[in-house]
Amino acid sequence: MTSNSATHQYLAVTLSYWAFTLSDGALRMLILLFFYEQGFSPMELAALFLLYEFFGMITNLYGGWLGVRIGLTFTLQLGLTLQILALSLLLVDPSIMTALYVMVAQAISGIAKDLSKMSAKSSIKLLLPDEAQHRLYRWISLLTGSKNTLKGLGYFLGGAMLAFMGFQNSILALDILLALTLISSFLILEKRQGNFKVKFSQILSKSAMINRLSAARFFLFCSRDVWFVIALPVYLQSQLGWQFVEVSGLLAAWIIFYGIIQTLAPNITGQTKTAHPDRQTLVQWGTILSSLPLLLALALYLNIEPGMTLVLGLLIYGACFAINSSVHSYLIVAFAQREAVSLDVGFYYMANAGGRLAGTLLSGFLYQASGLIACLIFSSVLIILSTLAAQSIPPSN
Repeated sequence: MTSNSATHQYLAVTLSYWAFTLSDGALRMLILLFFYEQGFSPMELAALFLLYEFFGMITNLYGGWLGVRIGLTFTLQLGLTLQILALSLLLVDPSIMTALYVMVAQAISGIAKDLSKMSAKSSIKLLLPDEAQHRLYRWISLLTGSKNTLKGLGYFLGGAMLAFMGFQNSILALDILLALTLISSFLILEKRQGNFKVKFSQILSKSAMINRLSAARFFLFCSRDVWFVIALPVYLQSQLGWQFVEVSGLLAAWIIFYGIIQTLAPNITGQTKTAHPDRQTLVQWGTILSSLPLLLALALYLNIEPGMTLVLGLLIYGACFAINSSVHSYLIVAFAQREAVSLDVGFYYMANAGGRLAGTLLSGFLYQASGLIACLIFSSVLIILSTLAAQSIPPSN
C-alpha cells in the first residue's frame, strides 16, 4: 500500500471511529442523566453499565481473533451496525424500559464499542509500512486524542440533547448519524483479507510484555472510573445542585481537554525517530498521577470550595492521565505482533474493559456507601498498583 493510500485509509478509519465515539459519549450521558432523573440510585445506575463493560471484555478477547480471521474493515463495520441496533432498542416507550432492558441494549453497545476501538487501533499498525513505524506513536496519539475529544463533545451533546430534544428524539438523531457513517464506510474503506490460519487457542497472550502492560492498563482505567463514571456526576447533581447541561458540560470539557493532551503527548514526553516512550515513561507519569486523587480527597475533606476544587483538580488530573493513557496506547501497538496485531490489541483492551467494569461497579458501591472522598482514595491505591505493574514489564530489546 502506498503512503498516500495508507493516509487516506487512516483518515477513513478515523472518521468512522469519530462518528461512533460521538454517539457512544452522547448515549452514555443520555442514559446516566435520564435514568437518574427517573429515580435510579447510584448503584442502579452503575448496574446499567454492567453488561456494557462485561461484554466489552468478552468482545476484546474474541474480537481480536475475529479481526485476524475476517479482516479489520469488516469488524469495524460490524461495530457500527451493532451500535445502530443498540440505539434502536432504546426508541421504545420509556415506560417499558426496565433496568434489565437497558442493560441488554448497553450490552450490545459494549460489543459495538470495543469492536470499533480494536479495529481502528489495530488498523494503524497494518497501514504503516515497516520503514515508517517511527510515526506510530504520533498516529496512535492523534487517533486516541481525537477520539476522546469527540467523546467529550458527545458527553456535552448528550446532556444538551436531553434538555432540548428529549430522550427518544436524541436517540433517533444518533441512529441516523451512524447509519450514514456505515453507508460511507462501505463506499470508502478497502476490504482487507483475514488470516484464516490463526487458531482460536491463540486468543490469550503468551507475551510477558503484553500481559504486564495489560495488568497496568486494568488498574489504570479502574482508578479513573472508580470516581469519574458514577460518583462524580451524581455528586455534582445531588450535592452541588448542578443541572444536566452543567454536569455534561464539565465532563465534556474535561474529556475534550484530555483528548487534546493525548494528541500532544509525543511532544510532552519527547519523541524522535530513534527515541520512544518505554516502561519507565509509564512509571514516571504514574507516580505523579497517583498523588492527585489523594490531594483532591484532602481538599474535599477540608471543604475547600468543592466546585472549584473539582474543576481545577480535574484539569491537572486529566493532563497526567491523558499522557499515561497515550503512552499505554502506543506501547500495546508497538509491542504487538504485526501479523496478528488485533489478537494482542484485543487481549489488552479486554483488560481495559475489565478495569472499566470493576471501576464502574466500585464507583456506584463506594459512593453509595462512603461518598466521593472514599472513591478518590481508592483511585490513588489503584494507580499505585498500575505503576507497579508497569515497572514489572520486561525491557524491550
